[in-house]
Amino acid sequence: MTSFPYATPVETASGEQTTLEDYQGKALLVVNVASLCGLTPQYEQLQELQRTYGDRGLQVLGFPCNQFAGQEPGTSEEIAAFCAANYGVTFPVLAKIEVNGEGRHPLYEALTTAQDATGEAGDVQWNFEKFLVAPDGSVAGRFRPKTLPDDAAVIEALEAVLPA
Repeated sequence: MTSFPYATPVETASGEQTTLEDYQGKALLVVNVASLCGLTPQYEQLQELQRTYGDRGLQVLGFPCNQFAGQEPGTSEEIAAFCAANYGVTFPVLAKIEVNGEGRHPLYEALTTAQDATGEAGDVQWNFEKFLVAPDGSVAGRFRPKTLPDDAAVIEALEAVLPA
């Protein structure tokens, strides 16, 4: 079982160093995001999940990534502004990271060991791959990019792990 590395350093969109330790005990939906992708409208559904389930212990976390066809070229500040202006995003969109390859962020070193519904683990396939982390730190689901955030399988898995 994969355990989520809450203490791993991450950088906020404003450049501050932090960890995700404040989110221990919550259900997390960790998503690698991009502003210029055909899947970018998923931001709207991710925000709706945050609005609907946030009071019950869900936290959506966006990690911009420019590894897929250069679809996230902006700075962290530009990305955050884009998300807020175009999709009303209120959940944290952190600093840009790499999710695959030699520069893979340690969070994704842990997450990519989790299997999807077909039993496949490994590299993130594209922008908007979603990892559901249960309040106990286990990865409770992995949903490939084309699986929409409001897909019945995502909602069912999410509701099964909500702490409240």
